[in-house]
Amino acid sequence: MIKDIKGLHHITSMASDARQNNRFFTETLGLRRVKQTVNFDDPSVYHLYYGDENGSAGSVMTYFPFQNMMLGRPGVGEVSETQFSVPKGSLKFWQDRFTAQGVDGLETDTAFGANRLRFMGPDGDGLALIESADDNRAPWLAEGIPDDAAIRGFAGARFSLNNTGATEELLGFMGYQRADSEGDVTRFIIPDGNGADTIDLTALPKIPFARPGAGSVHHIAFAVDNREKQLEVRKALMDTGYQVTPVIDRDYFWAIYFRTPGGVLFEVATNEPGFNRDEDTAHLGEALKLPSRYEDFRDQIQTNLAPLAA
Repeated sequence: MIKDIKGLHHITSMASDARQNNRFFTETLGLRRVKQTVNFDDPSVYHLYYGDENGSAGSVMTYFPFQNMMLGRPGVGEVSETQFSVPKGSLKFWQDRFTAQGVDGLETDTAFGANRLRFMGPDGDGLALIESADDNRAPWLAEGIPDDAAIRGFAGARFSLNNTGATEELLGFMGYQRADSEGDVTRFIIPDGNGADTIDLTALPKIPFARPGAGSVHHIAFAVDNREKQLEVRKALMDTGYQVTPVIDRDYFWAIYFRTPGGVLFEVATNEPGFNRDEDTAHLGEALKLPSRYEDFRDQIQTNLAPLAA
């Protein structure tokens, strides 16, 4: 069994408009844009990162905004809900804020003993705020959002799967422990994690497979401390039969990827070197940062990218 995974590292989704996406996550949700760079495989597309002050593992939501991309169709084989942690008693603040700003899909309920507020992102993204009484992570304090309501980072994520059996086995191998079940949802928790500790698996055997598009999660990343631990995880997964990519340098972390039995793309990412490797923490996300192989084309790339501010 793998013992080095600390919880979530980041979640990467797709969007249809960069400016709209940036406004929603920085203004409506009050996260910090900790990096603006480009898709390493397609530099005509931004890669935007939002999180806490430092872009700590377990706090970072990232997006590929493909201009005018078709909306995804929800279904099985995907991460269907990204869950953020907020202080206990803060959902009324968020419900009023979302209502005033016209956020869609507002719905309150309780899951595994915690109050939550479900809502949609600009492209129908499945999102939720989960109240927690003991999340001591420091939030990024954006204008108009008080400390006793601000997002602390991820709480976890929910998968929608045709069959959960093989993914349950995989999560157990990755160090997660089965914690509880409610109806057709089973919760797994990583012990002594980084705060982004839970994965919920929903079994939906009669639902069609999802069609990826704007609003869909592209992949979900799990955190390890460093490259040495990552190589150990890679070997363990490959010894178990998973087809895992070589280590890929993503400038702010190193990454490996593999497709899970349920259809979800998993990444294992390092906590090193971090988002301050190429700009001071006080100015994270202010300037466009490019992979070195694209620097010679900076003028062309910047001309083709729409400004994030109006």
